[in-house]
Amino acid sequence: MNYTKEQADQYIQKNQVNLVPDFRLTYHLMAEYGWMNDPNGFIEFQGQYHLFYQHYPYDSRWGPMHWGHAISRDLIQWEYLPIALAPDESYDSGGCFSGSAIEKDGKLYLMYTGHVVIVPEVNYIQTQAIAVSEDGVRFAKAPQNPVIGTDQIPAGSSKMDFRDPKVFEHGGRFYTVLGSNDEQGNGQILLYRSTDLLHWEFVNIAAESHGDLGDNWECPDLFSLDGRAVLVMSPQRVPAQGDNYRNLHSTTYMVGQWNEETGVFDYDSYHPIDYGFDFYAPQTTLDSKGRRIMIGWMDMWESEMPTQQGHGWAGAMTLPREVLLEGERLRFQPVEELEQYRVNGYEASELRLDGVLDLPITGDSYELQAVFEAKEAVEFGLKLRVGGEEETELAYHPAERLFRLNRDRSGIGPKGERRTKVELRQGRLALRVFVDKSSVEVFLQDGEKVMTARIYPGLASLGIQVYSVGECRLESLHKWDLLAE
Repeated sequence: MNYTKEQADQYIQKNQVNLVPDFRLTYHLMAEYGWMNDPNGFIEFQGQYHLFYQHYPYDSRWGPMHWGHAISRDLIQWEYLPIALAPDESYDSGGCFSGSAIEKDGKLYLMYTGHVVIVPEVNYIQTQAIAVSEDGVRFAKAPQNPVIGTDQIPAGSSKMDFRDPKVFEHGGRFYTVLGSNDEQGNGQILLYRSTDLLHWEFVNIAAESHGDLGDNWECPDLFSLDGRAVLVMSPQRVPAQGDNYRNLHSTTYMVGQWNEETGVFDYDSYHPIDYGFDFYAPQTTLDSKGRRIMIGWMDMWESEMPTQQGHGWAGAMTLPREVLLEGERLRFQPVEELEQYRVNGYEASELRLDGVLDLPITGDSYELQAVFEAKEAVEFGLKLRVGGEEETELAYHPAERLFRLNRDRSGIGPKGERRTKVELRQGRLALRVFVDKSSVEVFLQDGEKVMTARIYPGLASLGIQVYSVGECRLESLHKWDLLAE
């Protein structure tokens, strides 16, 4: 099939009527129709937030990648724009893979990976390309493409896995980090430098695995936060480390120091970004308010996706999260713009719990804030999207300092449990939970940790319960429906 942007736009408009709405999200970004994965080109340009995304418009499954495109003034309510990129050149015939965006001389530049299949599932070529727009809507691919070719891959790095450029400006020069590996089972980040975005030189291997962090690194992002350098990336096939890294692929961050001249990023430790099931390939941008904002893909590779069964779509983005630095650790907060979509507020306080309590509230698209005082409880928490045999359980065990997100009874779709250690603060646990039709995002202790999961309960499973095994106190609870459609 020969792909064009125009054909993709026409197909989407023609087939939107076939979407099944049951699990469509209310206040998260999805593809207008078809498949979505990695966020790309996240940037604020000419007064609006632009978010591009890996997109196959012709099916609810992965295919030759296009770039979908949406804009927003508040990061919550999005407007779809025409397809930005289609795999229509010899150097990207297998797909316009992930990349990023940067503004230069009032124009919007996209840098992406051109993917060419040589032998399906066995051999491919990946190079880096540029597309430019005057208005942020219509993009033309640069005649110089590819701007970084395979001849610029350093010795000892993969000749195939060479992708996902994240471009940034520093000291009057442009840099891009690329994901790769050493072909010996260790992920790498490669760094390149340019003065014009069209001519690039290899600088160095910026960072690499020490044998414990996956065999290939994808979707890198290097940025400065409060005077420290932060590297974010998505390592593939990381062996489980206790309760961490239990998914097929993972996301992690390091806080360290970056040497502009040598290109080397030094770090001492690494940490998961999200401790749940469904979070991958995050990308950040610095907005005009001075915030570092992150968005990730709210799904996981090779995981069951019920909407692929005749619903006409698959894949969604997480909530935009502000990234904050506290010491050597990152903290994540939902962006404040969410608060303007709150309706139908409910609150309760000073509830003594010992058993299960049905709350007089229901919903499938809401924000819930709860503060528990553990007292003598062996276990306590929340049960969401409750109905019949269905529930999604958020549970805390004080003796083990362990929080659990369990979706074994969350409806159709993938099951399982994710766990993480969380310390009480003055005997209390604060949860901020966002439920949206087929997703749940849990911010623990003011964003100290986050857990994300896709869930697919029945439409009638709308109940909300609080519970405790042994006595605890629900100090406060607030709930709002969130409406952004």
